[in-house]
Amino acid sequence: MSDEDLLGSLTDTGLYSIGAFFADQHPELCDDVIAEAQAIEDEGLARWSEREGAALDAALQTLVTGLAVRYYKAVAGTSE
Repeated sequence: MSDEDLLGSLTDTGLYSIGAFFADQHPELCDDVIAEAQAIEDEGLARWSEREGAALDAALQTLVTGLAVRYYKAVAGTSE
């Protein structure tokens, strides 16, 4: 597989699409959602959600969105 084919396959994923959509619709929130996702990773989903007073499903959504935005930025090569 060529590098071009590999990069093309990386953009053809649901995670990439979620990250691209979020970055396009809410560019001003990208750094915040990435930071919150990192905090969830560091602290653990249940502990973070309890500390923040957030429902577990909302914490999971924040985690996945943050991961998706990081993935999108890594593949697209954007720091915006």
